[in-house]
This record gives sequence, C-alpha cells and structure tokens, in this order.
Amino acid sequence: MLRGFTAVGLAALTGCAATDSPGTPETADPSAAPAAGGPPAARPLKPSAYRLSPIAGYGAQRAAPVPLKARHRPILSWDFARGERAMVLTFDDGPDPRYTPDILRTLRRHDVRAMFFVCGEMAVDNKDLLREMADDGHIIGNHTWTHPLLTRMTRAGMRPEIERTSQVVQDTVGEAPAWFRAPYGAWNRAAFRLGADLGMEPLAWTVDTLDWNTPGTGTIVSRVLGGAAPGVIVLNHDAGGNRSQSVAALREYLPALLDDGYRITVPRRRLV
Repeated sequence: MLRGFTAVGLAALTGCAATDSPGTPETADPSAAPAAGGPPAARPLKPSAYRLSPIAGYGAQRAAPVPLKARHRPILSWDFARGERAMVLTFDDGPDPRYTPDILRTLRRHDVRAMFFVCGEMAVDNKDLLREMADDGHIIGNHTWTHPLLTRMTRAGMRPEIERTSQVVQDTVGEAPAWFRAPYGAWNRAAFRLGADLGMEPLAWTVDTLDWNTPGTGTIVSRVLGGAAPGVIVLNHDAGGNRSQSVAALREYLPALLDDGYRITVPRRRLV
C-alpha cells in the first residue's frame, strides 16, 4: 500500500496542539485499558533506561519511574552542540525485506547510524531485520501497527496500534522504542499522551524527501542535499511501496553529505 505524506500531515503538524481524536472527550482517561477485542495481555514493557509508566493491559503493574510529560508538538529538528554539522536520517514504514537490507548495507558501509520508525505489521514478519538494526546501533522507533490516520481514531482504537508495536520491538530486541512518529505526521493530544505513557518522545522531520511519490532518484538526492543543515532530520521511507529510488538515492546523497563535513548520527534520548 502506497503511504504518502500529504497536506493532511502538514495540517496536523501546524494544528496539533489543539486537535483531539473525534468522538473522544478531553476528559477521557489516557491510561484506560484497550477496547474489547484488542491484543491479549503480554509482559509489561521494560522501563529499561527510560522513564516509562505502567501500561494497562500488559500484565501485572509494577512500580515505574515517573512518566514522560506529554509534549504538545513533535520535535522537528535536533539541537546538537553549537557549531556541530550533524544531521539525522530517518526511514519510515518498514522493515521491508525488498529494500531495508540494502539501506542497512549502505549505512554500514559508511559507518552511519539512522532511525527506523517501524510499523508493527511489517516488524512482526521481519524480526531478523529488527535485530540487524539493533545490532548495527540504529534506533528503532514506533510508527504504529497498521499506519492509520490517528486523528480519525478514538483513543481506545489508537492505543493497541501503538502498544502492540512497542511490544513486538521489545520482544525482538529487548528494549521498547523511545521515539514515536505518527503516520502522515498527523498528531493530536491523544497520540502525544499515549506515546508519553509508553515512555516515547514524538519526532517529526525537517526535510521531507517525498520519496513515497517516486519522484526520481535525482530529485530525492537534490531535496536532501538542498535541505542539508545542522540539526536537520530527513524523512525517507524503506517500505509502503516501491522504494528502489529511495535505496539508490541514499547511495548518492550519504557520501556527498559526509564529504561535505556532515556527521550523520542519531539524537540522544531527552529525559524530562
């Protein structure tokens, strides 16, 4: 299924501080258990090194650190050390065995770390790729289970989409995701709160390659190099359609960025 980042995502980014799920009152309890028919009970997600709150519906509740405070807007760029020419590469919708392995090989060839925002329905069938990401030092983020438009969902429907994906990542690599990205960039209060309940921070992007629209390898390369600047977060895709152009573009723009003095890295976790 082709997953595009359209005006829906842009509108949500500019209005996310005031929006909420349709049919969901503002007074609804964000820690309520999943609706009937949701995922079965499983082991609670590990607090690990991060500040996670207990999660309803996932086994016995243990004492947990103070939960993250929910943000009202996603992080759009990263504030690295002053003067540091550093950027972040992110890949959404995977892992896909047709394209993700080539992306991982290119990143490994240049000794670069990136972020992969995975969909649970893809991750559960490609756990070997999740392990490869973790072994290579990449960050695995949560991109929901089926890539729905969260702003059209109730909180009860949204919760298992996010929780199940965190669970499959933890079960596979031993640590739950610390970062969350809403599909289409469509955020609302419920998405921010549920992500924070799971100990995740919301990460958006600065430069959108629009590679989902297969504009041509050269166009993708031009968008990345043209938007390059310290703190930039680049959005790419490694699944959701034919991503051969995305794979080819990475092979071109990554060495160009490195030759231009950029350090490609991943953000450190912000504990708040």
